Amino acid sequence: MYRPLGALAVLALSTSALAQTAPQTAPAAASNAELNAKLAAPLPADQAAMKAHVLFLASDSMKGREAGSPEFDIAAQYVAAQFYAAGLRPGGDAGGYLQTVPLVSYKAASKGDFVWTGRGAAQPLVFGEDYVPAANGAKAETSVSAPVVFVGYGIDAPQYGQDDYKGVDVRGKIVAYFGGSPARFGGEERAFFGSGGTKAAIAQAKGAVGVITLESPRSAKVRTFAKMAESYATPRMTWANPDGTGKVDAPGAPSLGTVSMAGAAKLFAGAKTPWTRIAKQADSDNAKFKAMPLPGTLTVATKTSFVPAASSNVVGMIPGSDPVVGKEVVVLSAHLDHIGITKPVKGDALNNGALDNAIGIASLIEEAKRFTASGQAPKRTIMFLAVTGEEKGLVGSDYFTNHPTVPLASIVADVNLDMPILTYKFEDMVVFGAERSTIGPIVQKAVAAIGVGLSPDPMPEEGIFVRSDHFRFVQKGIPAVFLWPGQKGPGKAAVAYFMANNYHKPSDDLSQPIMWDQGVRFVDANYRIAREIADGAQRPVWNAGDYFGTLYKGPMADKAVRK
Repeated sequence: MYRPLGALAVLALSTSALAQTAPQTAPAAASNAELNAKLAAPLPADQAAMKAHVLFLASDSMKGREAGSPEFDIAAQYVAAQFYAAGLRPGGDAGGYLQTVPLVSYKAASKGDFVWTGRGAAQPLVFGEDYVPAANGAKAETSVSAPVVFVGYGIDAPQYGQDDYKGVDVRGKIVAYFGGSPARFGGEERAFFGSGGTKAAIAQAKGAVGVITLESPRSAKVRTFAKMAESYATPRMTWANPDGTGKVDAPGAPSLGTVSMAGAAKLFAGAKTPWTRIAKQADSDNAKFKAMPLPGTLTVATKTSFVPAASSNVVGMIPGSDPVVGKEVVVLSAHLDHIGITKPVKGDALNNGALDNAIGIASLIEEAKRFTASGQAPKRTIMFLAVTGEEKGLVGSDYFTNHPTVPLASIVADVNLDMPILTYKFEDMVVFGAERSTIGPIVQKAVAAIGVGLSPDPMPEEGIFVRSDHFRFVQKGIPAVFLWPGQKGPGKAAVAYFMANNYHKPSDDLSQPIMWDQGVRFVDANYRIAREIADGAQRPVWNAGDYFGTLYKGPMADKAVRK
């Protein structure tokens, strides 16, 4: 599961919250004999089928299924074979199950040059002390020289009465802003507006030619500027344009880099509001800033290197049977990739990704088998989509929604499966986004049918709705939801323990106490949701006035429809 909360302060808060709720002792480690006995223990056929998928996908041989790796390609072929065995028709390229996703890895190729010309002579800024450059996925060489305008958080959100650009004209300028967003924003909107991509897109829409992020006292507590400088050349990945450059959110207003508090003091010298006051304000959850031009020009030159790669989404289809709505498509998605091999933890560097997200893929395969075994073709077409590059920034799903293998207008909903934590008997379910569209009543009915209730988001501060592959469909105006087992009863401690101890760590493997019967229940709920959407009289629409539905111009319910 991807964590693109650009606001480092939010990350600090969420990490702290997890630490407070996590159990204080870890489960006793099982011996090899005990693990072998568990693997050999017989299971009912439906549970054994789920476990078999995870045994393969999360095995050491898959080396963590990193997007662009040979092992990911093997995993994709496995999923394609399972789709074939389940009776799905190919929905990828050239009559096959795979959709090729061209990737490109990019990183800063030099330390760059930042020169500030204020009221005096030109003043070169110092790498690692004043600034750290950013790689520009859209260009090998970036050169910008322009006045700088400070715009607080860099947010324009009328529904919250927040316009950080009020009173300034940033056309042809570089904008400087802090990461994150005010705590008074709702959790999902807070994460959305805290994203660097969202901020850059706003800046581009207002005519800016570049953006820089300012270090704040809060972000410095989470990650020091020295640590940031050490990792300035860490590669990033996106999907590739035909010319070999990468797709970025705002190519017209690229991120130029991050300026430290020491560097910011130089940029703000002589400004209407001194940096000391700005920095003090930034050390607050709900800081309010007034936009202002800074007295000088920033000249930036950076270089970016590119390395091409390739991966695949896996696409299987069940054609709709209805002559009217049969061409409409309901997408069921899950990400196949994980994070590969990283820095060792207790001597183990291989991240197997059992719960994140081999078990989501296993659920997707078993759900497909339920549809074909039912003998009842769905009225709408159902697409089963296993995507690559989620861990790289929702890359595979972004590529698919920009290069769909069916007409984009035909896709009416997405139901996403990402990292269900199935180490306990769940007593409720959480469906992120359920309250935003007419999918809400459908999921309410489905979870009731398996004997559990639907609970509200237990972690609103995490903004999970904007952080997995379903959000790429939302960005095309398509109603979408993301399901998790809930946190009633033993759920809260189990989720907290996983997030604190196993999330994105080598210990997310088959040694965890995965309850395969709960996997079957999870598949059952997902099947019921997908079946109801596929066979429903009406396609899903956004609830009247929903923020994301309105922002991305999706189909909207009549105002008379209640949420």
